[in-house]
Amino acid sequence: MPSPYTQLSQILLQYPSFSTISTLSNTSNGNYAKFSGTNRLSLSTIIHRKGITLVGKFKSLPIKQQLQETKDSDEKTSKFQVQSLIDSITGLPIKDRIEILNNFMKNGESWSLSEFNDLLMALVQANELDLALYMYSNVSTLCLVPDCWTLSIIVNCHCKRNEVDEAKLVLYYMLENGLNPSVVTFTTLVNSYCKKGKLKKAFEVIGLMDGNGCKPNIQTYNCLLKGLCYVGRVEEAFDLLGEIKKLRVKPDVYTYTALMNGFCKVGRSDEAMELLNEAIEIGLTPNVITFNTLFDGYNKEGRPLLGVGVMKKMKRMNCLPDYISYSTLLRGLLMWRKIRTGLRVYEEMVRNGFEVDEKLMNSLLRGLCRKFLRDNELLEYVHQVFEKMTERGCVIDNGTYGLVIQAFLVGKKFDDALTSLSLMIRSGYSPRSITINRLIYAFCVEGKIDKAISIIVLMFETHKFPGMVSYNLMIRELNRQGKFSVACNVYGAALVRGVVPNQKPQR
Repeated sequence: MPSPYTQLSQILLQYPSFSTISTLSNTSNGNYAKFSGTNRLSLSTIIHRKGITLVGKFKSLPIKQQLQETKDSDEKTSKFQVQSLIDSITGLPIKDRIEILNNFMKNGESWSLSEFNDLLMALVQANELDLALYMYSNVSTLCLVPDCWTLSIIVNCHCKRNEVDEAKLVLYYMLENGLNPSVVTFTTLVNSYCKKGKLKKAFEVIGLMDGNGCKPNIQTYNCLLKGLCYVGRVEEAFDLLGEIKKLRVKPDVYTYTALMNGFCKVGRSDEAMELLNEAIEIGLTPNVITFNTLFDGYNKEGRPLLGVGVMKKMKRMNCLPDYISYSTLLRGLLMWRKIRTGLRVYEEMVRNGFEVDEKLMNSLLRGLCRKFLRDNELLEYVHQVFEKMTERGCVIDNGTYGLVIQAFLVGKKFDDALTSLSLMIRSGYSPRSITINRLIYAFCVEGKIDKAISIIVLMFETHKFPGMVSYNLMIRELNRQGKFSVACNVYGAALVRGVVPNQKPQR
């Protein structure tokens, strides 16, 4: 039985676009029969990552008639099969991928340049960049001469590999050989230089465009705008927007979003808001990314409440906030201690089906606990958020546990405080001594000495033992309640741990 790689090579020969090549099919008895001449095998090919399944039906028809029947569907079918091939290749080790491509080369005399380019482009789109370059390096073995589209694909490939200077060399080769790169090819190179912050080289490419009669489009200018903003040259970016308008190139929403992002990064969010209003006035529809830029900008400037107004404007324009919108706004509100507003945003976020991440939940819970010490109405929300986090299995950090226990103690929710302490210890944290002393004191004041003793027992399990203050509190309360034998036991436990309490059991 042939190996999967042999079968895959055979599949390549069965593409409709390679109809002049003889095809192979698995016959009913498991042997492989070869069909040629006027016969053609029509196949539906299903390629799996762990093997290849062939499902086919032999049709005995003249080639011309078959070509006529498949005229309208060949292009769509070929694209499907090329994608199936790419999916299969990406699941194989690199050695086997190269072997498959080498099998391509052996049958390359029947390929057209268009077919070669299609497969080359598919490899680049699938991020099989090494394979794409390997295939391109062997183009001469296929008796093919690369055209403008071939070289444009290679420019894109080098840019994806972060090899911008190599991409530029390919572009120079195209120009020197009379090939005319499209605006998309130029823009790909401009974008790559801008992402690396090499604005000088990006503008050199713009010069090449002008010298070859290729006019930049709005996508090209958007790349330049993002590049200028990336390096903090927002004034130049703003001037470039003015030049774009003079050239009668219509800015799009991405133009304004890029410039707004630049202004927000340098603490000029109000000017970014002015740009948003300008975009709306000229008939553009801001998207969720545009608004998210403002949330982030106002957060950095310590003005997160202005982000609430942005969200209202967003909703009025029928632009629904996404997870990033809510998370960014909530993070800013909590960072700048706008807890009540943050709570409302959190509740809206949950109502709309978004799950708040653990870090934000911890921040919210800590903020509610601190706010509760000045606003007793928030204790209910402390309990709700804490309960939701435990139900979800969220990781609650050490500091958050401490504040929750303190809030429950102040709110006289002693049982909840004890439960929180137990969860804290089971999570591997060691409570601070002051937290333990507050709990013991609270239970002693309430006369719940049994629960105070349970805290001592719980602490023994953590190997972090109570200090003198805790033992003194316990012994004093036991003496007050007349439980002298228990007081003796507690005193003895303290001595075993090397602690000598000031309070002594009374008889």
